[in-house]
Amino acid sequence: MANTLRAHVIAGFPDLVKPYFSGSMMGKARERGTLEVEFHDLYRACDSVGGRIDDRPFGGGAGMVLRPEPIAAVMDAVLEKEGGAGKILPIYLGPRGVRLTQPRAERLAKSAGKKALVLLCGHYEGVDERVLERYGFRVYSVGDYVLSSGELAAAVLLDAVARLAPGALANGASPEQESFSAAFGRKREYPHYTRPADWRGMPVPPELLSGNHALIEKWRRSQLS
Repeated sequence: MANTLRAHVIAGFPDLVKPYFSGSMMGKARERGTLEVEFHDLYRACDSVGGRIDDRPFGGGAGMVLRPEPIAAVMDAVLEKEGGAGKILPIYLGPRGVRLTQPRAERLAKSAGKKALVLLCGHYEGVDERVLERYGFRVYSVGDYVLSSGELAAAVLLDAVARLAPGALANGASPEQESFSAAFGRKREYPHYTRPADWRGMPVPPELLSGNHALIEKWRRSQLS
């Protein structure tokens, strides 16, 4: 399909996030053909290159580092499948990267419409820097904290990008008016309410019950933060 967003997730433990992309909105996007996700297990890649997935860092220190050979084996296979370096957008998920924001997710979604996303999940102390340089990985972080699993960060980034792809959501207007959208000036969205109109003595703001669309819009704009 012309609007299909293709993604490759390279991970030591891909089973951690596979179920997420089989259910809810991401699962429906895959069913509709607007999202394709292929998972690559680095432990299986070790079978083709020998050795182990990680090793001790040069210079000493705590923790282990993902070795370049298994990652390169997967990357070479992905490059062959996708048609070369010009057809992929390699991203490594690690705390040293630029912060993922909604504008950056929007830019990635536009790029991903033309190139396949390749998400490399960090683990342990990280990955050998040479493999990032060799394949031109951009580095993204999902926040100023450390996760034990880069698979979780990859799932966050892929969800944020995939939901922006045309046809991914049932209501295509949803991404246009929500928290951090351009329409809201990159601000946080207003509060939401539903029935009953009075719950445990807590009424819904009267503006939302007025039927006056101009008043409702004014109230909503006043609640952006």
